[in-house]
Amino acid sequence: MVLRRPEVEPAASSGGLSGGRVLRGVNGWSCGGAPVCVGHLQLHGVWACPRGGGACPGLAGDSRSKLRALRGRQMVEAGRQRNHQQHKSSHRMARTIQKHQRLLALLESLDTGKPVGEARDRDLPLVVRHFYHHAGWAQLMGTKMGGWKPLGVVAAVITWNSPLLLLAWKICPALAMGNTVVLLPPPCARLSALLLAELGVQAGLPPGVLNVLTGEGALAEGLAAHPGVDAVAVAGSVEVGRSLRRTTAGRGPRLSLQLGGDTLVLVFDSADLDGAAVGLSDTVSCQRGLAPGAGALVLVQEVVAGALLQRLRTRLGKLRVGDPLDKAMDGGALADEAQRGTTETYVEEARAEGAEIFQAWAALPARGPFYPPTLITGVASTSRCVREQILGPVLVVLPFRTAKEAVALGNNRPSGLAASVWTENLPLAMEVAQSLQVGTVWINGQNLFDAAAGVGGTKESGNGRDGGKEGLYEYVKPSWQSRARPSPAELDYKTFAASSGADPPPILGRSGVARPELEENMPRVDRTYKLYYGGAQKRPEGMASLPILDPAGNVLAYVADGSAKDIRNAVEAAHKAAPGWGKRAAHTRAQVLYYVAENLELRREEVASRLGVLTGAPPEEAQREVDLGLERLFHWAALCDKSGGAVQETPLHGTTLQLRQPLGVVGVACPDERPLLSFLSLLAPAVARGNAVVMVPSPRYPLPALDLCQIFDTSDVPGGVVNIVTGNRDHLSRTLAQHQDVQAMWYFGSPEGSQFVEWASAGNLKRTWQGPGTSRPPDIQTLSRTRGDARLTHFQGSSTGSGAPAAAIGLCRASGAGTCHDLWARTASWPGFRPQVLPRAQSARLASTAGRGLGWGSWAAGCLAGGAGLRGAVRGLRRGHNVELINEIVFNCSLY
Repeated sequence: MVLRRPEVEPAASSGGLSGGRVLRGVNGWSCGGAPVCVGHLQLHGVWACPRGGGACPGLAGDSRSKLRALRGRQMVEAGRQRNHQQHKSSHRMARTIQKHQRLLALLESLDTGKPVGEARDRDLPLVVRHFYHHAGWAQLMGTKMGGWKPLGVVAAVITWNSPLLLLAWKICPALAMGNTVVLLPPPCARLSALLLAELGVQAGLPPGVLNVLTGEGALAEGLAAHPGVDAVAVAGSVEVGRSLRRTTAGRGPRLSLQLGGDTLVLVFDSADLDGAAVGLSDTVSCQRGLAPGAGALVLVQEVVAGALLQRLRTRLGKLRVGDPLDKAMDGGALADEAQRGTTETYVEEARAEGAEIFQAWAALPARGPFYPPTLITGVASTSRCVREQILGPVLVVLPFRTAKEAVALGNNRPSGLAASVWTENLPLAMEVAQSLQVGTVWINGQNLFDAAAGVGGTKESGNGRDGGKEGLYEYVKPSWQSRARPSPAELDYKTFAASSGADPPPILGRSGVARPELEENMPRVDRTYKLYYGGAQKRPEGMASLPILDPAGNVLAYVADGSAKDIRNAVEAAHKAAPGWGKRAAHTRAQVLYYVAENLELRREEVASRLGVLTGAPPEEAQREVDLGLERLFHWAALCDKSGGAVQETPLHGTTLQLRQPLGVVGVACPDERPLLSFLSLLAPAVARGNAVVMVPSPRYPLPALDLCQIFDTSDVPGGVVNIVTGNRDHLSRTLAQHQDVQAMWYFGSPEGSQFVEWASAGNLKRTWQGPGTSRPPDIQTLSRTRGDARLTHFQGSSTGSGAPAAAIGLCRASGAGTCHDLWARTASWPGFRPQVLPRAQSARLASTAGRGLGWGSWAAGCLAGGAGLRGAVRGLRRGHNVELINEIVFNCSLY
């Protein structure tokens, strides 16, 4: 291993891996006479100092050094490795980490202040497990992940609470799928990341495969905005996720977001109170609220609240807090004084609001960033300490009376990372777990993780997934897909599409806008189309209409010019209909879609004729488009009851279930190409998986979508499940993207519109799926071959799925909160379970997959995500993957 400055003479090399040598290498190696404490980089398999030498708190401006790993040769060489070679590299990495677990545990404790016993006994075994598990996936990629290929360069940004574990969650699946990784550890916790990079070289990872950059938080935005980065995987705060979502808007990288959120704990009167008290005190002591999903809002049933609080006060008073390197300590220090001050601020605000505060000050060290175990009771549900995560040893307790009230209190929070349900009544536990809007649920247990089961969040907790097969889709793309690398436009986000244009849309094939004398055509206009939402046709709030022209410039009809108020009305109708539609049996939803297809087939000739007149397509082509639309409806109706969850094999005691649930309300802006086929191809999968949709049809050809309203009315489609608002696509999409009750947004329009949707999705971190903004129509013969096998294995808002081409409009993914993900907006997650008999002490975890897909928001969003938006819309019109599309409409949950 060589320590050097780029373009400067090599300096002294480091020796073996003894604790002293490694610590001295990280903190004391010199470069040009200047000591380096935290400013070294691990690039291209060698140690390097940033340009200028000396200790560097940040790397902004040092673009040549920080992006050395992005140079083509390393990525190409890594991408060409055989699966077996990737397997051996990951396997050797796991073996090497096992040899140095003690040293890694020591560095993790020094970095974060967590007790060394916790790092040794909890974090390190899980890190090793992730490397072994994903080494196996590297071997199986050619068979189990056929049709997928690596993304390229993945930028991983992690937070300070458990950096080593989060690092393993991000880099293991990325490396297993053949990507290269540029890792940005937190500024205050870099040691374990730098040592892991050195261990990678010792294990024989090819140069440039794993690279570590050190610097301040601002470096993350520069890294995410670099054109050579193909994906950004984030584990951090909600503010960091929003910032990176806006930074990557319009640039094309996939975005996977795993953001903040504490654990929601529900304790019912039938629970084992002693077991619940042990679990909660363990969360406070060992994790100190710093592990992913740790920290807790405790909802306890009134009849047992006093008994549980008495047990908690007794146990918290006996916890030992002190030197994290002392194995006898139950709790260590916080990261720094700033974090201690933040925790103290939350507690004092609650005290000022009249809350009762219990703090165990006994044996607390006089110096250092230590904070006593704290219990807050008597606080209002609107208090800041209830709605926001407190990163410290703090429990907030609220009482409830009924299970329905507990679910309402738990879901009335912006985050949705994890929950724990304590009860001996298994039917109650399953019902409550299925009703909570979170990504992971444990039953009679807490903080249980495994590499084979995905973990992630919903809502503002992001759309990404780590672990399990669903986590692999965050780092692959369909083998036929090439990544577009657009340059973001200079948009004024405050004024973009703030009003609807007054001119009619231009006609394809013409250089200008057709402006016929409307009076001459009045006798030809026999109908004014209205909006459709809530199961009824409504006039627009603005009482305005738009002319729809045929290819000759003649007025065919007038349609309603929808406004922001109409979108809000449609979202309200969809929000009311979504819960009932999502709870319907999959077989029932399938029958409704079959009924829609049958009624459409009865009007096949009429619809094809009107489509040909509107678009100027030859009769055969118009007929073929209708036939393909029917195929799409039958295809997704057939898949309704064939995309259930799975039982995950994990070493944990009990059963781990993966379930899929709808995202909720999905906004969809349709392209102009193939107006009927694209409309049905975007509508059918979202509705099939239990989501309610607000559709914005093609502004140039909206009539085919509006003609379907009568078919929906006569096909038993519940009111509010399908809502159609016509008008200016960008103007209506602006309102949908900014709406807080829309869980996902799919947009297929201009590049500027795609960029705005990604930027605006940062508000509630909804999933997004965007097209590339091109206008090349697909070949109708190609469309006829886009029906493939339906392997519905993974439903996220921020990750890609697997399977053969399935929909007329391809399934790609993007992320938002994800979100990161392509054709459909990828920024959400989904859950679901199956009743089972569990022993009393058995734990169950419900892990929701986000990334792209359905979630407590639905097919529309995601994380991101996320995440990033769906790209390659026109290409997707030719091919698609069922799994990926499903990822955009549901989210997965693992139940332990």
